[in-house]
Amino acid sequence: MSDLKVHRFGPEHGTQVLALHGLTGHGKRWRHLADGHLPQVRMIAPDLRGHGRSTWSPPWGIADQVDSLVDLLDAEATGPAIVVGHSYGGAIAMHLAARVPEKVRALILLDPAMGLDPARMLEVADLTMRYPDYTDAAEARSEKVHGAWADVASDVLDEEMAEHLVDLENGRVGWRYAVPAVVASWGELARPAVLPPATMPTVLVQAMRVQPPYVTPRLRAALAERLGDNLTVLEMDVDHMVANARPGEVAALIEKLLGHDS
Repeated sequence: MSDLKVHRFGPEHGTQVLALHGLTGHGKRWRHLADGHLPQVRMIAPDLRGHGRSTWSPPWGIADQVDSLVDLLDAEATGPAIVVGHSYGGAIAMHLAARVPEKVRALILLDPAMGLDPARMLEVADLTMRYPDYTDAAEARSEKVHGAWADVASDVLDEEMAEHLVDLENGRVGWRYAVPAVVASWGELARPAVLPPATMPTVLVQAMRVQPPYVTPRLRAALAERLGDNLTVLEMDVDHMVANARPGEVAALIEKLLGHDS
């Protein structure tokens, strides 16, 4: 657990939510959701391996991410936690629930990425390797504004830039992650989906502006077949950064799960 930087929000004895960021992200991205919309919740938000201020040393596989998260839950959770996972974090959340279902109370999967086309993952990994940085902060911000962050508020993007963009030795700037870890992790997303237990309450949110979608028809069908009435599917007219763009709606999903168990 010592290899992970962990961001903690909310009261020490609040209901625990484990929040897992997406590929190239970091745990502090959850601050706006936690502080602004769920002040009663104890949100535990690690920087995943290879990301942010956590260890950049390999291994970086999903199984290795789960190992670190099991250690984190052993150290900090007082009971089963609600696990919220975005994109790559959604894939890890499903693996975690399959590995240690007794530690997971429910899942909220925000535009999860898993079981994706290998050719597409090769293309994205190659682009990450060939173009890992930017001329300056303006170029880095422009990529977000004209991409997955198009519908995120400016102040939230300001915080992202301050936390996550760093000066590089070559005079350029880049995001605070290990490029080899991210390249390897794109390949992990081509693996077949690992599904949660059939009894696991699960909310799947698909961001409908993402094309081609990260949530494939195959994944939706597999989750529906496995979970039946334990699955809730929501389609949001939003780009990929669901929690950053629609924090109030995501908070409501978490509160509803909490209410079902109260």
